[in-house]
Amino acid sequence: MKIGIVTKNPKSWCSTQLIKAINRKKAEPLCIRFSEITAKVRIKPYVTIKNQKNLLEEVSALIIRPIGKGSLEEIIFRIDLLHKLERLGLPIINSPKAIERTVDKYYSLALLEEAGLPVPRTIVTENPAQALEAFHELGGDVVVKPLFGSRGVGSTRVSDAEIATRIFKALAYNHEVIYLQEFVQHGFSDIRAFVIGESVIAAMKRVAQTWKTNISQGAKPVPIKLSQELEELAVKAAETLKCQIAGVDIIQSQEGPLIVELNSQPGWRGLQTITKVNIADKIIEYAISQLKR
Repeated sequence: MKIGIVTKNPKSWCSTQLIKAINRKKAEPLCIRFSEITAKVRIKPYVTIKNQKNLLEEVSALIIRPIGKGSLEEIIFRIDLLHKLERLGLPIINSPKAIERTVDKYYSLALLEEAGLPVPRTIVTENPAQALEAFHELGGDVVVKPLFGSRGVGSTRVSDAEIATRIFKALAYNHEVIYLQEFVQHGFSDIRAFVIGESVIAAMKRVAQTWKTNISQGAKPVPIKLSQELEELAVKAAETLKCQIAGVDIIQSQEGPLIVELNSQPGWRGLQTITKVNIADKIIEYAISQLKR
């Protein structure tokens, strides 16, 4: 049995952990880059990799790690390709539907709110004048985020109206969507819950020296035991966005817990340092369980 890992860097920490976990299960890992995949219409096999090999005959499942950066055309093609493979019967973790729902911050937050889950007040617009109105509506202290992106890269806290105006005009000039989220006081810490299937297998408190709490931005992982309420909230968020594997980010506010973001291709290097659970093993065990289904 071969399990495919779609990754731009097979030597990255998460990819190597998955490779080791696959080997421990007496299976064979196969790392694939999106650039190595070719899709065909009215020509079989429909999806091939190196040397015209049929991808569906090469692997029993695909783990997406991660979807990667690219142009709009590249991202759309990758998602379309994953949908095609799924229609052909290949288990994909996470599913293209989940990736579509989580890669777009507005789409994912809107779905979470519609499901009755708590999220921060957020306003999205293409108009810089409307963005300035939104800035004041959200209390004059906001976080401006890229619609697509992770690890806190490109996110900026703004509390000055003149600076906000310049940022909004610059974003509009470059045809970028202006995504504003109210800044919520959270004591420079948040919670990352790692969900697989229908349970939280590990969690941590990320403690930072600034408002950005990403491990990649310097925050420190601290062990935490989640309450039943927070576990159920994280699992419900993953279910809402159709994620089999998810990193759910939660902040504690004065009005209670708020889901800030959900990552469908979460890293776990920081989390692994403070938990005895082997996260890569759990991911592969879950992937194999999907084959049996």
